[in-house]
Amino acid sequence: MKIRIIGACGSGKSTLARALSRKYDIASHELDNLIWDRSAVNLRYPEKVRDQALQAIVSSKAWIIEGAQLEAWTSPSILEADLVLVLHPHVLVRDYRIVRRFVLSRTGLQAWNYKQSFSNLCKMIVKWNHQYPVQDVIEMTSRYGKNAVIVTNTRQAITKIERTYKLVAGECYIFE
Repeated sequence: MKIRIIGACGSGKSTLARALSRKYDIASHELDNLIWDRSAVNLRYPEKVRDQALQAIVSSKAWIIEGAQLEAWTSPSILEADLVLVLHPHVLVRDYRIVRRFVLSRTGLQAWNYKQSFSNLCKMIVKWNHQYPVQDVIEMTSRYGKNAVIVTNTRQAITKIERTYKLVAGECYIFE
C-alpha cells in the first residue's frame, strides 16, 4: 500500500497519515521532515539529501507520505503511489485548525516543529490555506497518470482505501 496525501495547511494531513499508519501498520512520512533539519532553526537539508531520503521511502514496499508540496522533487511520491488522496475539508475548518495550532504552540501547550510567528500565521491562513491550488493538485496528478481522490475527513479516506485495496492475510492487493 503506497498512499500520497496532499492538502492545504490545516487540512489534517499529518493527523490522517498517523491514523492510517496505525490502522494499517504502515510507516508514515512528512515531507516537511525531509526538507527541514530540526537540529537548528530554519536549517534545510541539502537538496541531494532530501531527494535521496524521498527515493529511499518511495522504493520501500509500503508507505504513507503527506505534504502540501507540489514541487517537481516530490513527483516520485505521486508517480509511485497506488492512491493519491487530496484532503480538503472546508476552509473555515482549516482556519480554525491553523489558529488553534498557533495558540497551542505559542502558549507551550503543544510542541511544534518550528517557532510560530504572527507573520507565519497570516501566511498559513492566506497563502497556504485560502490560496491553496487544489485544482493544480488535480491537474498535476493527472499529468502523472494518477486520479487524485478528494476526501474531507479520515472516514472518507478509509472508505476509499478499503474500496481500492483488498487486504488478504496481511497482504495488500489493488483491485480497483
